[in-house]
Amino acid sequence: MKKFITFALIAVLTLVSLTACGSSDQITIAIPNDTTNEARALLLLEDLGLITLKEGASITATPLDVAENPYNITFKEVEAAQLPNVLQDVDYAVINSNYAIEADLNPTKDALGIEGSASAYGNILAVKEGNENTDLIKALKAALESKQVADFIAEEYDGAVVSVVDNTTDGYDASLDYAALAGKTVTVAASPTPHAEILGVVKTILAAKSITLDIKEFTDYVQPNNVVESGEIDANYFQHIPYLDDFNAENGTHLVSVSAIHVEPLGIYGGKQTSLDAIKK
Repeated sequence: MKKFITFALIAVLTLVSLTACGSSDQITIAIPNDTTNEARALLLLEDLGLITLKEGASITATPLDVAENPYNITFKEVEAAQLPNVLQDVDYAVINSNYAIEADLNPTKDALGIEGSASAYGNILAVKEGNENTDLIKALKAALESKQVADFIAEEYDGAVVSVVDNTTDGYDASLDYAALAGKTVTVAASPTPHAEILGVVKTILAAKSITLDIKEFTDYVQPNNVVESGEIDANYFQHIPYLDDFNAENGTHLVSVSAIHVEPLGIYGGKQTSLDAIKK
């Protein structure tokens, strides 16, 4: 009996030891927990050859849609704005460029892998449906689509943020009566970086026509849509169309895109690891 207990104890201790050893070697990757950006992160990891998603998995993919995980990666779902804060505690994190830039991470230099094409995720100017053709919104749109803004994006972000506006103008809409808009204010909800910074250029363009741009900064992805839906704020500038579509479907909101302005490629950054080679060891 004593021998049986001894052998059983040894077996249990061996199992615990192997499990502990395996868990210590396991790679953890933090990813955004909002629907569309989580899927973008998984698609990036698939492009890097680290996982395979189920056939048909798309912009709503979650870790449950991972068909093959040959490197036994553990996914840690984190609110997008908090990803830079948890980076030191995980092996890697897939981070939106706006939050990477705020955390002094350079997407073109520090990212270990980055989206090859993010054209579907152009960050947009959005308003409540029915307001997209008001004169103030048209003036705001024209200023955002200006050459001044495109030049600012190219010079300020060195490829970490890329303008997607095809036909840049002088910032003004020839069909508008700017004299009638003088003295008016348009309010825009925006993420601090790069959106509020880009809107700083727009503010100068509109000020030349005596239009005031009031920029309201938000650090989350929910309230900017809620305040536009309620009418508290005229427009917002922080999200891409897949996220907006999902938000409308989930929350019964009625927001529409006015114009796509720029893209922010999603990148994977090293936390405890300094290269992607550690995953395949």
